[in-house]
Amino acid sequence: MKKFALLSLLALSAIALPSHAAEREWANYKSMVEGLRIDRFYAVPAAERDKIKLYISVRPVNKDIKPQDVVLVVVSGAERQPLPPLTPDYRLDFGAPNPRWMDGATRIVTTMADGEKSAIGYEGLVVLPAGLQWNYATIMGSVGQMNNAIKNMAGAMRWFAPSVDVVVFKFAKPATLKVGATEYKTNARNMIILKPDAALMKANPLMVVSERPLEAELRDE
Repeated sequence: MKKFALLSLLALSAIALPSHAAEREWANYKSMVEGLRIDRFYAVPAAERDKIKLYISVRPVNKDIKPQDVVLVVVSGAERQPLPPLTPDYRLDFGAPNPRWMDGATRIVTTMADGEKSAIGYEGLVVLPAGLQWNYATIMGSVGQMNNAIKNMAGAMRWFAPSVDVVVFKFAKPATLKVGATEYKTNARNMIILKPDAALMKANPLMVVSERPLEAELRDE
């Protein structure tokens, strides 16, 4: 599976902080936002990205580092604001950039040891409405939204940008998903993988699941 990576391997400088000896600088906030083009994603009108949720994947090269070991804190002058903890899948819910921290002096510090490197990329999830049934276009339209957002983030390099092709529904146990009269069953990994269909996007039938997915991830094929 490809990640929507603009930086495949981010080795960030290590700067000791006198008041928090266990911490080191991980990134300059403004440089990270602009380098990963996070600001360009949130510049897309909200109605054109309402079906998707963007996460930053932070995967330490050292496999012994667990998600809970990665603590990231924004430091702006005397202000300290922890970023959300990584999910079990090493995802960071970074959110929209904070304009107050785009001054060039705000830093992100970490407790990860000096010299540790992390692979940085993007992961997009579908925003699943409540319940067990949804309109087809509401869910599968997320693929087009994500691809449009990726192109916006890539700017002049949009023709070389990666793309997503499918929605991967992940379940805790074997499950089924019906699209109209067609029923799909989970594979050996409790996943159902669907590619948008133009005719179904127009007809917009109901999608009905036997149980709520853990998540629906946007991926390439």
